[in-house]
Amino acid sequence: MSTGFPPEVVAAVSRHMNDDHTDDALLICRTLGGRPAATRARTTGLDADGIEFAVTVDGAEVPVRIPFAARLTERAQIRQEVVRMYRDACHQLGIPPRSAD
Repeated sequence: MSTGFPPEVVAAVSRHMNDDHTDDALLICRTLGGRPAATRARTTGLDADGIEFAVTVDGAEVPVRIPFAARLTERAQIRQEVVRMYRDACHQLGIPPRSAD
């Protein structure tokens, strides 16, 4: 993993994703992460270049890393990038994304 964010930021983002956005993470991992058979996804970390998940496929947990479109330098960019990933995943599946909350 490359550097980029302090451990407390990584923990806070991971906690938020796992508490509030599990369905979005699963959608992202099924499409952008190349795991269409995934049944569960949890955020395990991130750095300036990508976000990492543990994804359940056929009862086994496997790691998935999805690169960001560009290297992130500020915490606020993390949300923007995850929203972009979610919208890209929806587009790939031909479903309308929710409005940002």
